[in-house]
Amino acid sequence: MARNQQYYSNTCSRRPPIEEKEWVIKIRNTIERAIREDVHTSVSVFCVPKHLQSSKPEAYIPQLFALGPYHHWDSQLYDMQRYKLATLKRTQTEFHNINLQHLIDDFHNNQQIIRSHYHRYLDITGETLAWLMAIDASFLLEFLRNYAEVEGKTYRRVPSMSHMVDSKRIKLAYNLILRDVVMLENQIPLFLLRKIMRFQCSSEEEADTELSKMLMGFVKEVSPFKFLESRCIDVKEHSHLLGLIYYMIVPRDEEDGDIEEMEVHDHDGLIDSDHEPVKEFGDEGYAKQLFTSAWSSVAQGEGAAVHFVKKVLIGKPVKFLGKLPLGSVLRVPLRLMLQSKASDKEKEDGSFSVCKPPLVEEISVPSVTELVQAGVTFLPTKRDLTSIKFDTKTATFYLPEVTLDCNTEVLLRNLVAYESSVELGPVIFSRYTELINGIIDTTEDVKLLRECKVIKNRMKSDQEVADLWNEMMKSVRLTKVKFLDEALEDLNKY
Repeated sequence: MARNQQYYSNTCSRRPPIEEKEWVIKIRNTIERAIREDVHTSVSVFCVPKHLQSSKPEAYIPQLFALGPYHHWDSQLYDMQRYKLATLKRTQTEFHNINLQHLIDDFHNNQQIIRSHYHRYLDITGETLAWLMAIDASFLLEFLRNYAEVEGKTYRRVPSMSHMVDSKRIKLAYNLILRDVVMLENQIPLFLLRKIMRFQCSSEEEADTELSKMLMGFVKEVSPFKFLESRCIDVKEHSHLLGLIYYMIVPRDEEDGDIEEMEVHDHDGLIDSDHEPVKEFGDEGYAKQLFTSAWSSVAQGEGAAVHFVKKVLIGKPVKFLGKLPLGSVLRVPLRLMLQSKASDKEKEDGSFSVCKPPLVEEISVPSVTELVQAGVTFLPTKRDLTSIKFDTKTATFYLPEVTLDCNTEVLLRNLVAYESSVELGPVIFSRYTELINGIIDTTEDVKLLRECKVIKNRMKSDQEVADLWNEMMKSVRLTKVKFLDEALEDLNKY
């Protein structure tokens, strides 16, 4: 625990010492190269917010394998480098048409795109980054091969890196690897895996199909929730593995008020016919806070800075500001600023939907035991989070079935961290975790949910499940999620 806390504070908050002139030259060259190459990739790999990781850093900091640049140089993890090198060697041996140097050159040529995925500045050369990613992406790809679906079945074999432990510790090693793979700070851009597969397959379509099979099998294995298997995975649309898992289990709320919808609606002259911002921004305080927050975020790393300056110079400012991963500090003022421009009629009839932060008391809910004593019945659904509802006629609370095992907590925590970093609208998954945290207080609550099959417990005891939910941190920001809040309102009224 102490090592994790010390390491985290030393890595995710520090900035490498660099001369001012050298820094200016680097930034200028990077921005010019980004504009010239027209890189549009959004930042997707973030450092976990400190207030989330402080209670349980081992849930966010890899314990066995570092994947990607954030934790690569941690001496506690570097000992496993030899196993990753062995994987790269096997990859080249088994697939004779892979020329390692060609792969390295390809990664090196795409270093700007790779860097743009990472929120933190990567102070390493392009060649170092290319080798690092080739090694780690090959390791991750070999791990994912264990989940390839064949004729509708997922064959999970013992990972090929299992030679590092004896037979009695295979399962332990597998779980450690699995937890490291789903951590936010340990993510690798999926397009690198596509490139390796492209070297191995006869066509791009075949490569994407094979990779999709692996990814679908993996998501089925690790997801604690059911999801529509008819949903296909387009590997080109997802930044990394954790982002894919989030997409598969978290529904897209049509009313989450994202910035894309805001910019195409002209609310009292806020945006002109070409979607360009007008000079009049309304509330001066919010405008000042908006741009102060933007500048503060840009100062945090080269990846964000390059994207910011490039878009400000050649893009559409309002559209871009809506896409910045700045957190609630920027998003809330922007929403309130837009709301101030809405007419009274729009506010009354709800046609202009803005997510105001709810009051703390709005998320309070009785425990499962108290609800059962009051006559509430719990029933599981096989669908996603949108299936949550309370039927006032039958006093039935419908919740999605969730399967919990020794790896679930790490996944849940990192999904919350990822959502807080990328979502402009309501943080649906965080809101769900707050709901379950609210209704589970004791082992008796877990027992009741287990008996009605809302919870499938593969952990050692009901106490572990209760501890898991009660130790989950609250959301990064308070939010409203329509279908969840309606269920809570109906439940509390009952």
